[in-house]
Amino acid sequence: MSYQYVVVEKQEHIARVILNRPDAMNALNVEIMAEIEQISNSFLSDEKTRVVIFEGAGKHFSAGADLKQKGEPQSLLMRRRSAGLGARMIKAILNINQVTIAAIQGSALGGGACIPTACDFRIGSDDCAVGYPEVNLGINLMWRSLPLCVRLIGPARAKKMIMLGSRESGATLLEWGFLDELVPRQDLSEASLSMAQAYAQQPPIAVQMIKQSINAVSNALDDALMHMDTDQNLLSQYSDDRREAMQAYFEKRQPVFTGE
Repeated sequence: MSYQYVVVEKQEHIARVILNRPDAMNALNVEIMAEIEQISNSFLSDEKTRVVIFEGAGKHFSAGADLKQKGEPQSLLMRRRSAGLGARMIKAILNINQVTIAAIQGSALGGGACIPTACDFRIGSDDCAVGYPEVNLGINLMWRSLPLCVRLIGPARAKKMIMLGSRESGATLLEWGFLDELVPRQDLSEASLSMAQAYAQQPPIAVQMIKQSINAVSNALDDALMHMDTDQNLLSQYSDDRREAMQAYFEKRQPVFTGE
């Protein structure tokens, strides 16, 4: 099956899921998120694939949510449902039975950072940088991804990374445990394939049961805690700080926040 914004390549027991909007830094519009959700769910009926590699075409992994996309006016009820698409996409990645690996080059920001945290492993190129700039736009980190970051790097580092909205280098991310490997840019594809082959050679039933059990232990409270992140996001969108942040972003100036 072909998709508009995502390329899926399969060879033997390994599949590559490639975000394919390089001219837009693989920004996550509604269409690409729906495709990622659909592709992730499709692996439930894929008996042959044992490892799935997520990567981005072009210079960057993903710039995050597409702020330039304008949707049709919706009621608050339907806005709440639509705002849940990102969380459904991340949950679909988390629910992939197969081992998942993110190969990160260039920038992975916001939602573009959420996708790698939903994978089992992350390999970064030596030029990569990851950040959650949502707070600088007056909104919270959503898409069920806050606990994923906390588990990878710990509470204090997660607070620093998410509350300041700063970009962290690949070297820092490797030291913090966010990345499992850091390789030269030209070796990223080969390194992700090498890791994938190691897991693809393992007995798939045992590997997938182990993955599901570990996820069940580590993710046990996520549904209880993160059901409200969409509502927090909708609330923050009505704030003066959110409007000021967006206006400053497009005017390329420093925002002035008032707490209103």
